[in-house]
Amino acid sequence: MRFAISAVALLLTTTACTTVPMEGNIDSARTTPMVAPVLTTPDALDTSTYAQPQVARVTHVDLDLALDFAAKSVGGTATLSVLAAPGAKELVLDDKGLTIASVTDGQGKALPFTVGKSDGEKGAPLTIQIGPGGENRTVRIAYSASDADALQWLSPEQTAGGKYPYLFSQGQAILNRTWIPTQDSPGIRQTWRARVTAPKPLTVVMSGLKVGETEDLGNRRAFTYEMDKPVAPYLIAVAAGDIAFRPLGPRTGVWTEPKVLDAAASELADTEAMVSAAEKLYGPYRWGRYDMIVLPPSFPYGGMENPTLTFLTPTFIAGDRSLTGLIAHELAHSWSGNLVTNAVWGDGWLNEGVTSYFENRIVEEIYGKKRAQQEASLDYTAIIETLDRVGSDAPGTALHQPDGTDSAGSAIVYNKGAAFMRTLEHAVGRERFDAWLRQWFDKHAFQPATSQMIYDDMLAHLVTSKAEADKLKLHEWIFDPGLPSNVLRPDSAAFATVDASAKAYADAGTIPGRSTWDGWTSAERQRFLQSLPQKRSADQLGALDKALGLSASGNNEELFLWLDLALANRFDPAVEQADRFLSHVGRTKFVRPLFATLMEQGEWGQPIAKRIYAKTRAGYHSVTQASVDKVVLKD
Repeated sequence: MRFAISAVALLLTTTACTTVPMEGNIDSARTTPMVAPVLTTPDALDTSTYAQPQVARVTHVDLDLALDFAAKSVGGTATLSVLAAPGAKELVLDDKGLTIASVTDGQGKALPFTVGKSDGEKGAPLTIQIGPGGENRTVRIAYSASDADALQWLSPEQTAGGKYPYLFSQGQAILNRTWIPTQDSPGIRQTWRARVTAPKPLTVVMSGLKVGETEDLGNRRAFTYEMDKPVAPYLIAVAAGDIAFRPLGPRTGVWTEPKVLDAAASELADTEAMVSAAEKLYGPYRWGRYDMIVLPPSFPYGGMENPTLTFLTPTFIAGDRSLTGLIAHELAHSWSGNLVTNAVWGDGWLNEGVTSYFENRIVEEIYGKKRAQQEASLDYTAIIETLDRVGSDAPGTALHQPDGTDSAGSAIVYNKGAAFMRTLEHAVGRERFDAWLRQWFDKHAFQPATSQMIYDDMLAHLVTSKAEADKLKLHEWIFDPGLPSNVLRPDSAAFATVDASAKAYADAGTIPGRSTWDGWTSAERQRFLQSLPQKRSADQLGALDKALGLSASGNNEELFLWLDLALANRFDPAVEQADRFLSHVGRTKFVRPLFATLMEQGEWGQPIAKRIYAKTRAGYHSVTQASVDKVVLKD
């Protein structure tokens, strides 16, 4: 193989027990934790971290923390298990805004430390003098974190119940360094354990399996969770609030606020079947349970694939399971992303692109080929729109994006990656492709990977010759910008009826009948809205809304498309609804484009955007704030 493993990691992977239970609870009988390798090739060098894992790397994090909702702070200790090379004297961690009270070794002896100069989003290096010693070291850090970018503290008024505060974290990509002192790099995988206390009656959940019973501490309770498989540190996640649980199947269930529980459980009823479908495709689910938590609407993403506990936006709840491709996507990450993780963020397509392909296969298994084809077609359209906007020769349109490359966006990392996988599947046949992808997951389970590694693996295990590799344009797909000529284009018949209706509207203003509209899938309705002429009069927009009930849609993907079109045409009746939507929803995918559309409308839209953002900004997660600030506050 082309990739290398550091000497320190090689030592541990040959001496540590690497047996991982395939399902169920924590294996308490295992005494030696599993340790993942660290890649040392130049393409695996992560410049988003200060860590020097070849010198000293974190293998395990043990947290003992208290949540302080009044101060919006978390504090306690982080005890790190460290594997050090011979002669290593320093351990370098990532730190962004932490208050460090003390650092000691395993015997309680103080260790000198310094916090270096902060470098924007990257934060600062926390350098600890560990002195000479053996390979295995223990470092204990007493600290607190206030105003952490990863944590959003919600007031009771920002929750569905309106009675208790709420907290959730969002660590991807490099935000967990704002509340956990560790080496915050996807290529430095770690096991972890956490004991977290919160005031009664709040419940704490985390992205690991529950350990023991909840501790009663009087006016507080303590909850302990453990992840006994090495994961990328951005996958350590916590949520706390007035939440309840409902099982969905033998190993699946949902957490959410009591008022949301019925709707969430109904929307997620297919989850257990999805897990079985995923296992049928690419092997056993290796994380024990697959639970989800539906968070308050300020959550900045559609979903976050935290192991054992996917974090979800409530905006996927449409009442008809039409947006549950999101669940398939987050579940698929249990293989592509969580099981095999990109070593550097420039190879993020190894997570998102492969997962988007996998998601579509799950959708096909559960909901049928038609829906899968339609959703794949929407994704393909997004690729073409992106390439038209930025140019097919833009470096950011390559799947592998070296340091310093500005990504062209999700249509490349997610959709082009999926199109690559789909093209390969069609070319070599589904049976052969599935066998290859399954062995990729198995061979690299609980390890980091790079684009070069998957390319080499394709040469070794997927194609039969270099000539076939050249015909499939493997290298061009991964390392070159644009869209290779052999891309599998979606079947034009997938949207034939909808496209005909869109043309009839564009040519003659013929609006589909309401029964036709209601009978379409969500993908079909989205396709129609995306195909509409972009210049519409107030009368035309009013007629569309009246005929199709667009402003009353309970499907947030469709509602967003309607609001974006309406605001782009300065449709006054949509302003109040946009105000309500932006005041309630914090999902960046929706929020940023709507503010951008308003700002593009000059004297009409900019005052509206600034007025709404002035009152909504504080309720958004830092991820959404950072994105929208560039649009609304750019001057």
